[in-house]
Amino acid sequence: MQRGIDVFAGYGMSETCPILTIAHLSPEMLELPDDQQAAIRCKTGLSLPLVDLRIVDGSLAEQPRDNQSSGEIVVRAPWLTQGYLKDHKASERLWDGGWLHSGDVAVRDELGYVRITDRIKDVIKVAGEWVSSLELEDIIAQHPAVAEVAVIGAVDDRWGERPLALVVPRPDTELLERDLVHHVKEYADKGIVNKQVVLLKVKLVEAIDKTSVGKVNKVALREKHL
Repeated sequence: MQRGIDVFAGYGMSETCPILTIAHLSPEMLELPDDQQAAIRCKTGLSLPLVDLRIVDGSLAEQPRDNQSSGEIVVRAPWLTQGYLKDHKASERLWDGGWLHSGDVAVRDELGYVRITDRIKDVIKVAGEWVSSLELEDIIAQHPAVAEVAVIGAVDDRWGERPLALVVPRPDTELLERDLVHHVKEYADKGIVNKQVVLLKVKLVEAIDKTSVGKVNKVALREKHL
């Protein structure tokens, strides 16, 4: 933006050919301070014309637009794929209930702006509440003694699941589990994340498994650490 380039986020999938939303700003928003503009530009954005996008729970009931109630993004639009070649079961799952299921978890604010928080397969379900592994990773990564982190869900008899943070500490630092739990609790106390994050467990590791393209390999991490 300092170089005079207008930057904003958009969202779509291969199955949606591809775009569904864009985070454009209204004339009033362009008068906001740069940091507030940036926060809006980094959201997933508003639905495009002809895109019926909803954020729903497991029963396809639409979630409130309060920037906190999370659910899966489902969508209808004239240009969406109708299924996968020679994969009838996957096609049925894709269009379960008559909506295309994105597999992305998001919230929506009062103005209709969508913000993706996680993938359904990576969401941690603690006592019936969804905890975003990505948001938790972002918070933990801000601790000065953390070099790298990945968060997965560990089965728990009482809570269903608990977040397990696999943490690579920075060299020549001392990192204790209680320090990270306290660090995360500060964000929960401010209402930035779900309070269930205080059930965090921490495991120090030498490295985080990655895929061939450099993404965190949570499948491999679950096989190795659970």
